[in-house]
Amino acid sequence: MQDSKRSIVAWAFYDWANSAFATTVMGGFFPLFFTAYWAVGASSEQGTFYLGFANSLGSLIVALLAPFLGAIADWGSYKKRLLAFFALLGSIMTASLYILSAGSWPLAVLFYSLGVVGFSGANTFYDALLPFVASEKKVDFVSSLGYSLGYMGGGLLFLVNVLMFLNPSWFGIASQESAIKISFVIVGIWWVAFTIPLLVLVKEEQREKSLSLRQSIRKGLHITTETIRSFRKLKTIALFLVAYWLYIDGVDTIIRMAVNYGSSLNFPSDSLIIALLISQFVAFPAALAYSAFSKRIGVRQALMVAIAAYIIIAILGFFMTKVLHFYLLAVCIGLFQGGIQALSRSYYTRLIPKERSAEFFGFFNMLGKFAAIVGPALMGVVTLITGSARMGIISLIALFVGGFLLLRLVDEEKGQAEAEAYLQLK
Repeated sequence: MQDSKRSIVAWAFYDWANSAFATTVMGGFFPLFFTAYWAVGASSEQGTFYLGFANSLGSLIVALLAPFLGAIADWGSYKKRLLAFFALLGSIMTASLYILSAGSWPLAVLFYSLGVVGFSGANTFYDALLPFVASEKKVDFVSSLGYSLGYMGGGLLFLVNVLMFLNPSWFGIASQESAIKISFVIVGIWWVAFTIPLLVLVKEEQREKSLSLRQSIRKGLHITTETIRSFRKLKTIALFLVAYWLYIDGVDTIIRMAVNYGSSLNFPSDSLIIALLISQFVAFPAALAYSAFSKRIGVRQALMVAIAAYIIIAILGFFMTKVLHFYLLAVCIGLFQGGIQALSRSYYTRLIPKERSAEFFGFFNMLGKFAAIVGPALMGVVTLITGSARMGIISLIALFVGGFLLLRLVDEEKGQAEAEAYLQLK
């Protein structure tokens, strides 16, 4: 039921659940621990390359599966069940990092990549439930609420994990190494526990004639091919997806590689963690504030402002020399990170047919994950070739500029008309 307060809060709390992985693991401890422990002995350039490869591998798997799984979810009403499966996969793989010893970088890459598969795969179905939870009138706010709660929940758990890392004796933990490993287990438990409200309280609309799993798989293969062909008619959706692919590439890469970049500039580990905490707690109110800002100037225009801000952030990152600069950039990232993610998701719901939300969000997440393949790999390869992490960060500007220029061409009313015409042909 749309706009039910219980459903909205339960749906938004999944962001609280999975953001623990995004902050503690993806953005914080895994990059630091990977370089210093699992990839011990490798150069900083090699560490950046391995980490970029790990991010890209998990994203590639999800990118290839997302549209197909989305079609299955639509026709068999499997959104919640598939979300639960991928969330469980991600949480188990995250907790399993605890068992890996020093130098085990191939297994660390494998476990982390499968964790990314769980994180990204579940998000496909989480996003697809948004049009059923919120009406068009409230969708921007609800999408922003999810990201806002995610930043708060992820930030709070990360704060606890950071205190465990900095002062392990407070928690009866033997060493900083053990503290980080225990943090991975806590993230897995947190992820599972806060997924339960969505599974219990959010009602997934059932089709009159839901298909069996086997029938849904066959239908999914057919529909995926059909949807790819449909983009010739749904040109506005296709244009937005390409724009989104480009600019979210840069955003995701900055989120995933920022700590590694700061480490390559020889900033202290404590300072890198503090910067990540700063961005999390700035992003909590900023995500909701940016939703209000979009009501004043329009969602598309607000997205363009955020893209322009990221261009400036990348340029400032290139010239960064002091830890204070890293803190200031963390504030800037926090101001725009939640806004660009939440509004991209809610803007997309205005363009797609609601009845086929999982299918079309499959492509939305596919391109988001292809961006997460290209971005980290691009930064890693450029850094490896040039021997300069600064050149890696500056290479992201081209992606932001391309996304900005294409987004300017997107016409929401035209997109809605195309979607309605497409459904009438079905």
